[in-house]
Amino acid sequence: MTTVAEIASWLEEFAPTRLAEGWDNVGLLLGDPAATVERVMTCLTVTPRSAGEAIGAGVGLIVSHHPVWFKPVQRLRADGEDGVLWSLARAGIGIYSPHTAFDNTRGGINDVLCELLGLEEVGPLKPPGTSQGCKVVVFSPESDREAVLAAAFGEGAGRIGDYEECSYTVAGFGTFLGLEGTNPTVGRPGRRESAPEHRIEFVCPRERLPGVLAAVRRAHSYEEPAIDVYPTIVAGQGPGVGRVGRLPSRTSLGALARSLRERLPAPGLQFVGEPEREVERVAVACGGADEFVRDAAQAGADVFLTGEARFHRALEAEALGMGMIVAGHHATERPAVEMLADRLGRAFPGLLVWASREETDPLRGI
Repeated sequence: MTTVAEIASWLEEFAPTRLAEGWDNVGLLLGDPAATVERVMTCLTVTPRSAGEAIGAGVGLIVSHHPVWFKPVQRLRADGEDGVLWSLARAGIGIYSPHTAFDNTRGGINDVLCELLGLEEVGPLKPPGTSQGCKVVVFSPESDREAVLAAAFGEGAGRIGDYEECSYTVAGFGTFLGLEGTNPTVGRPGRRESAPEHRIEFVCPRERLPGVLAAVRRAHSYEEPAIDVYPTIVAGQGPGVGRVGRLPSRTSLGALARSLRERLPAPGLQFVGEPEREVERVAVACGGADEFVRDAAQAGADVFLTGEARFHRALEAEALGMGMIVAGHHATERPAVEMLADRLGRAFPGLLVWASREETDPLRGI
């Protein structure tokens, strides 16, 4: 039998949560990792309609592109605004949301759009930036080393790229003198002691530092363990945000828009720019990503494809002399949701996996 944890592990490998935007809420958001699963449904968003489909079909896990929560939840009631989640919880259905990690990962939503367009020489629209992290140094006796590391790793320290539980240890000697009222693990108060110790180093995300330090102190045998924390600058990793590439041959903005309207399909598609203008270099950012208009222009794009855009972003694209195609949030992301169902089914042949059959674009054309 396949467990929720096994599927979550596969999803983490495919779309690592570290690729998600800092404001996002990704991963297993509801459910029991140890629960066994026979049926999985992917969808763009958990709605009463898609939730009803999952409950009726006996699904064990929903993989929803959009998270069900972005902010801390203060109450969950059957008669509240999150009543649909109460129904899913009662049915024992878990929810995993990859969201912007799925947008940005290799083979994710933006790459699916690039393949649909036939883009060549594809690269990131916005390369991965640097972030701030920490390096933690702990001094401990050899007897504490494994316990200290296990405690730190358990709280999320020691991850470098796709490697976990990374650390470095150097042997040496430490000195200390316990004052009156202390209870040193080695020696006695009032006398300077010298003891063999290890200097243990590991990296730590800044947001996880309080939990890591608390866990290390609990695992350490010293009354006052010596711990140093150094701020670090972490070089950007991963495929970056959005994509930019080149069409196999130049075409007109109008022809490209018409082609996309049929391929996605996107009946409500709109575009900015003269239909006759020639385009070749295309920037892509799925969903509601109009904030990347200027990034697309800086990348030398002739046209920027996204899911939805505000009026003033359209004016900005026009002022920048760049075309923009607004194909619809649902239209730009739903194809990859269907692709993910297919990939999950091939990764776990014993599971029945499908993309929600009830989910539709709430926006209708006339």
